[in-house]
Amino acid sequence: MQTHQRPVFQLVSYLLILSQLFCFSHADVGTAAQYSPPYLPTACYGDDQTQFPSSNLFAAAGDGIWDNGASCGRQYLVRCISASQPGTCAPDQTIQVKIVDYAPTAQSSPSTLSTTIVLSETAFGGITNMAADSINIEFQQV
Repeated sequence: MQTHQRPVFQLVSYLLILSQLFCFSHADVGTAAQYSPPYLPTACYGDDQTQFPSSNLFAAAGDGIWDNGASCGRQYLVRCISASQPGTCAPDQTIQVKIVDYAPTAQSSPSTLSTTIVLSETAFGGITNMAADSINIEFQQV
């Protein structure tokens, strides 16, 4: 290898190694609210009780992820990243939820309108430490 090419090669190698030290997220950021029973009927599956995961970790999609109903059955990893009240988010807690409904037509009203996603009571409680009307989330389809 020629002498003038060696510094360039070393720089590229260094940058490649350095880039492996940083974890880049492929998640989106949005907002979440919660809703309470009754959950049936849903826009995705009607009155079918089997639509709900046994963990009760499910959600209604807001307009931003509804995709004309294509979001039905999709699974999302959701993590609370901030809220208006400090200490609301449960640190290092991520949940996986299944989309079963469309938030604007859900049987019960969400705690806050026009959010990205509306979580079941169980799901919302899984990533928060205290009551809140809405939270800021990081979410990623799986």
